Amino acid sequence: MKKDIIKEIIIQNQDKDYEQIFERKLELPINSNKIISVSGVRRSGKTSLLFLTVKKLLTQGVDKKQLIIINFEDERLSLKTSDLDLIIQSYVELFPNISLKNTYFFFDEVQNIVGWEKFVRRLYDNYTKNIFITGSNSQMLSSELSTSLRGRNLNFEMFPLTFSEFLSFNNIEQNYYLPQNKAQIINYLKKYLISGGFPELIFIDENFHDKTLQSYYYLMLYKDLIERYKIKNSHNIDYLIKRLLTNLTKPTSINKIYNEMKSVGLKISKDTIYQLIEYFEAIYFSFTLNKFDYSLKKQKFYQKKLYFIDNGLINALTFEYSNNYGKLLENTIFIYLRNKYGENVFFYKEKKECDFVVFEKDRVKKIIQVSYDIAKKETFDREIAGLIDACRYFKTKKGTIITFESEQENIYKNGVEIQITSAYKFLLDSNPDKLEKF
Repeated sequence: MKKDIIKEIIIQNQDKDYEQIFERKLELPINSNKIISVSGVRRSGKTSLLFLTVKKLLTQGVDKKQLIIINFEDERLSLKTSDLDLIIQSYVELFPNISLKNTYFFFDEVQNIVGWEKFVRRLYDNYTKNIFITGSNSQMLSSELSTSLRGRNLNFEMFPLTFSEFLSFNNIEQNYYLPQNKAQIINYLKKYLISGGFPELIFIDENFHDKTLQSYYYLMLYKDLIERYKIKNSHNIDYLIKRLLTNLTKPTSINKIYNEMKSVGLKISKDTIYQLIEYFEAIYFSFTLNKFDYSLKKQKFYQKKLYFIDNGLINALTFEYSNNYGKLLENTIFIYLRNKYGENVFFYKEKKECDFVVFEKDRVKKIIQVSYDIAKKETFDREIAGLIDACRYFKTKKGTIITFESEQENIYKNGVEIQITSAYKFLLDSNPDKLEKF
């Protein structure tokens, strides 16, 4: 019976229409002789990315019979590790004349099967080099792959829509030099700051956005956290998340949060709080940003800043930031930088504070302040002072202030050239979407 179900799934997925899938900027390499893994938060578009790869293969002349596409969240499947070989057996019985060497395996949400990595390695070593897998847990696809597959894989991260993709999905022209386009772009940037970039929301009524995002949250909470990590007390998690949300973009004291949770009767240790925050990051729900320090020990123990994967998710869980565009803009810029530069992003704090310092190949690439509006003199002076202090510390002569839409000519102060640019230009011109194509 299990074979019959697997055969049915293989045939159904071969016969799907892959033409109507929206393009994303990230492209997966094909025929790389590596296992291609994609990690990212749920509902960010990992499955669609696999489908886009299938579409590309079909366009290049690959026969649909050479494709084996399995979603391990399909309720018809109830496979154990020992059952995984049935996938190979089922395919061979369906297509005995096709060599497995010429097939392409696509495994979606593979982390649902305990011990999957040994099967994937056997598949790679003995049958085919064309394997694509996705998962909603970065630890699963990094630690388990690196341990079991030993350099046989290339990993890519999938985030919700970038602002450029958000405009494309909404059919908005991105040439902001035309006045009518610029007005639309600014309008959609404000929408993006509030609703975020989960792709599904583009196609459903705005009245259902919050409920949809809340359903994502509970799926992450119960399936990705509680089930995977076998956590017993879900009340602690829910309280901690809501508490961390109140600290968006600010240095966070775990000791203070621990004392607060203790005072309301929640039994939890500091070590557990640290562990939960690591889990949040593993499932791409939130990210911690370290203060830069040349001492890794000091860097580790200094307070962290917290950012969250998507503004829409933030606004669906708390009303605190619905009109706080400054916080939402800073969160958006962080996710943009995290998408492009990975973990090579820090904040700076010595005499003054600066929002982001970006490294590339161990050299400072960008120093950035984010401020929604710098019309007030005290705000302007504060942002300039923090930027100059960071530039002096890192011995660089250029810095950037990102605002929502206001711009000025470059300022030269204390030997530092300061660019003041609008968020929409920064998000479109810097373009993290131009990722390496293989």
